[in-house]
Amino acid sequence: MKQKMRIKPWLYSLPALILIAVVLVFPIGYTAYISFTNMNLYHWNDYHLIGFANYARALFKLDAGFLSALLTTIIWTVLNMAIQLTAGFFLALALNARGLRLKRIYKTALMIPWAVPAYLSILLWRVGMFNTEFGILNKLLVLLGFEKVDFLANNTIAFCSCMVLNLWMALPFMISTIDGALQSVDRNLYESATLDGAGFWSQIWRITVPAIKPIIAPAAVMTTFITFKQFDIIYLLTQQRGYMTGATLNTVITYAHQNAFASNNYGLSSAVSVLLFLLIIAFSMVTNRSLKEESA
Repeated sequence: MKQKMRIKPWLYSLPALILIAVVLVFPIGYTAYISFTNMNLYHWNDYHLIGFANYARALFKLDAGFLSALLTTIIWTVLNMAIQLTAGFFLALALNARGLRLKRIYKTALMIPWAVPAYLSILLWRVGMFNTEFGILNKLLVLLGFEKVDFLANNTIAFCSCMVLNLWMALPFMISTIDGALQSVDRNLYESATLDGAGFWSQIWRITVPAIKPIIAPAAVMTTFITFKQFDIIYLLTQQRGYMTGATLNTVITYAHQNAFASNNYGLSSAVSVLLFLLIIAFSMVTNRSLKEESA
């Protein structure tokens, strides 16, 4: 009887476990297997195991491009998150200022960039903002007496352009999250602090930040993961076939995509994907531990 009771939950869970194995476990395992082979366009059926050669090429061969793509990804993530958290915090504070009229309209309009499908936003910015001939930014520069700028021509300016677009798309989510957290802060704390002589910055540092930190931290971690594996903005702005801009900007995700679908080097692309998977797992373990320590 006890044996049946132990088996019964597994039988009920079996369909879900099979689905997880097919959809999640098998692709990860197969990608890991391919990463140890020389599979590419010329070795599609006759590939063989080559051990850690793909990993060695990615990690130790400087001209392979992986390390530079990883550095770009880290800089991309750090800058975007720093600006998102800082700008989102102060814009949310401004939206909660006393006496501000039409708050609901501002907050509703603020969600439009986040609600619009990503591909549509990227296409609009690529054609309507960054285009050399027809973009609004270049038209404004010409009106002000400056020369036209190709915002996607080289890695530096393309990186800045991609970051501006990413902030435009992602910042509303951070603002709305911080705005919701600010609603939970007891207003009596500010009144008491004002009576005690605390200034604006002192109230922000000693009351607001500690109060909203438990709410903002998980959202910041989730946004960090999304930003780290960002693909569509950089690819569609600079690398989409038929719209090569001259920039060779690569993050880890676009580097893996380039090796898989442009160079047809599936073994190296799989190795990069596994390395990215391990990096995300390691980062998630560190962040989960730090969040648990702070909540304890």
